[in-house]
Amino acid sequence: MARGGTTSYALRRMRANRKADAEHWNERRRTCAHALLNRHWVTKEEDPDLFYAIRDQYTELRDWFAEFTGFSLILTRTIAKLDKAPVVAASWMGFSEFREPRDYALFAYSLWFLESKTELDQFVLTEIVEQVSEQLVTSGLAMDWENYQHRLSMVRALKKLRQLGVLRHIDGEESDWAHDSRSKNVLYECSPSARYVLRFFPRELKAYERLEDFNEQVVYPATVDGELRKRRHRIYRRLLLEPAVADREWSPDELYYVQTQRRTLMDQMQFMFGMEGSRYREGLFFFHPELSGECSLFPTPSGISDLVLLFAGELRKRLGSRDWYVSEQGTVELTQTDVEGMLYLLKQKYGEYWGKEHREMSLGELANALTTHMQDWSLGHWREEGEGGQRFIVSAVVSRWSADYSWDEGED
Repeated sequence: MARGGTTSYALRRMRANRKADAEHWNERRRTCAHALLNRHWVTKEEDPDLFYAIRDQYTELRDWFAEFTGFSLILTRTIAKLDKAPVVAASWMGFSEFREPRDYALFAYSLWFLESKTELDQFVLTEIVEQVSEQLVTSGLAMDWENYQHRLSMVRALKKLRQLGVLRHIDGEESDWAHDSRSKNVLYECSPSARYVLRFFPRELKAYERLEDFNEQVVYPATVDGELRKRRHRIYRRLLLEPAVADREWSPDELYYVQTQRRTLMDQMQFMFGMEGSRYREGLFFFHPELSGECSLFPTPSGISDLVLLFAGELRKRLGSRDWYVSEQGTVELTQTDVEGMLYLLKQKYGEYWGKEHREMSLGELANALTTHMQDWSLGHWREEGEGGQRFIVSAVVSRWSADYSWDEGED
């Protein structure tokens, strides 16, 4: 009896330890997957623990992303990068620091300059400017470096490269050069991550005829299996890189896949990322059960997210009044005046609890901030009407939220 009891206890301990090890392994895999999906890359120098965790689970991570998204996982002795691109590009996917299209052009030309450099090569800002200028001339373009705004564009591009860790700053400041380009300079050093900034394209760039073609990650064979893989990759890429995708946003073939493979989609997203999926009338949506430090989640810590939640709650209360109604897709159509009217009521009721920025905004500015934030999170969009009119289409997803302010006990 004693021996049997001891053996039984030991077996239970072994099973418990195995379960704990499996949970720990799953958590590490999800941490790695989230980091690869949401960061530009992971370097051994900046985050050695995470880098080695990715290396330990490289095969499983590589195979999953290749099978379900078509993304390639690049691993070198110093860097791990998931080579990814969205199916549908959005304005929030750009660099928030950039102000002009020119900033992106100079960012790309600066990367072209770095292609000729090796790790630890040193050079100065004026050398970049000189070679970029020569390359622009050969393309029939030109920069006016006497123009302060043009110099500021170069400053923003170089600062972004520094922030990404592509350029290592040695001496000098870009802002000084922007104010005095004749006597000021900046010394840089090339980092090993410079060659991994731009994503890999499976074809020569000249082979692409449409802007949408650039989102291609894999060349698919013209077979039934090739079409199925392409469809699967597009669906997983959109679910992972976009806040929400409603049924109306899928093509007929994609929607059929989402509806018939719902359980597989939910299982795979839960397995690799810990996301929880729910099927609603308007679509299949995924949620993070807990806060994540790797990605931005809605509602954000920003006060404008609180305003969206208040807006959602007020809209719910007022449905059925005026000509507001829920469409077959679960959306609600509002005019600019409707949006501003709702915000006026919210401001009258809750304005004293808002931050100074939102309290001092005009109704037009507040409506613009609200609708822009909702568009960034796929919670609504403007639709052009005849004769220059517009209507804001509130997504059905918004109906899943409602908010109000709560007061502590004893507070007047």
